[in-house]
Amino acid sequence: MEIPRSVAVLLLVFLVLWREGDAATFTFVNRCPNAVWPGILSNAGSPRLEPTGFELQPGGARPVAAPSGWSGRMWARTGCSQDGATGRLVCATGDCGSGAAECAGAGAAPPATLAEFTLDGSGGLDFYDVSLVDGYNLPVLVEPSRPSGGPASCAAAGCAADLNAMCPAELRAGGGAACRSACDAFARPEYCCSGAFASPATCRPTAYSQVFKSACPRSYSYAFDDPTSTFTCGGGPDYTITFCPGATPSQKSTTMPGATPTPVATTPVPGATPTTPVPTGTTALQGATPTPSTATPTGTMLPGTTFTDATPDSAMPMGGGLGIEGGGNQGVLLGSSSSEAGGVSWLANMATGDAAAPVVASARLVASLASAVLCLHLQLFGRI
Repeated sequence: MEIPRSVAVLLLVFLVLWREGDAATFTFVNRCPNAVWPGILSNAGSPRLEPTGFELQPGGARPVAAPSGWSGRMWARTGCSQDGATGRLVCATGDCGSGAAECAGAGAAPPATLAEFTLDGSGGLDFYDVSLVDGYNLPVLVEPSRPSGGPASCAAAGCAADLNAMCPAELRAGGGAACRSACDAFARPEYCCSGAFASPATCRPTAYSQVFKSACPRSYSYAFDDPTSTFTCGGGPDYTITFCPGATPSQKSTTMPGATPTPVATTPVPGATPTTPVPTGTTALQGATPTPSTATPTGTMLPGTTFTDATPDSAMPMGGGLGIEGGGNQGVLLGSSSSEAGGVSWLANMATGDAAAPVVASARLVASLASAVLCLHLQLFGRI
């Protein structure tokens, strides 16, 4: 039975538009021992994703679709509970202040580990990174799926180390539940890369940012940490964002004993005074540059996390302001390219038994095959 040409054309157009409408699926996976509340904030000019926040129990996974050209950030709130007096949801770290599971256009209060994305950006590539510029509250790993028409696999980005365990005393927050950035703690231009330090030439790594970089060499440690911290991927991949990635090792995972410190040149900075009291037992020398109260770590890695070497580059210029919807937090936005072998696109989903994301990928494959069949049909049975 021959399909009417008008119906075939309409179906083909529908399939093409459907594939273009949902550019990527972000699958959030929680391997932490406790529940987390992921938050999603769109950049200015990007549509708000649905939902903008939700609760994710240990071992749980949830997919969220994003349209082509979307850009924004994602993070996890921890230690959340309902206030008995007001009924509002209050979180110990990463709180967006909405008082509910959905953040509804509000950003994370520092310190919080951020995963940042720009889909279908310059050259049709996705740009992504994991940033510690706003501080750290828990480990985060970003894994692209195998893209169609792209490289065999794209590089994973993230921080799998427990920075809370090695956080300098003067940066600790929430009773050790998070680690502040030096910018947040001291509010000085040399730490915030602002004012006279608002360029890569003048804003250099500090003793504090090197603590972060040594433990997490594939994450942003300060605002101009572009060359080793931003990644790109072509072919329209989906992404798995795993919180506490080493908590449930998979058979394909390889324990990484420690991250190799990235050598960086540190420019001495004049003395700074923390904006919050220094914990008891920490002695600040008058006029001296604050230095971390703990030794530079070799990188305490959570077990079961695999990173492969990649060589990112500065493919996309970095802007000073991100235009984040409803938020004024610091952050960095994306720009480099890299690749690695042995992608693990749906490992986290399989580990938790979630099949939603693979179903989305399968549906897209079916749509692609259907489009090809319709095109062949039109060629064989006449022109439109």
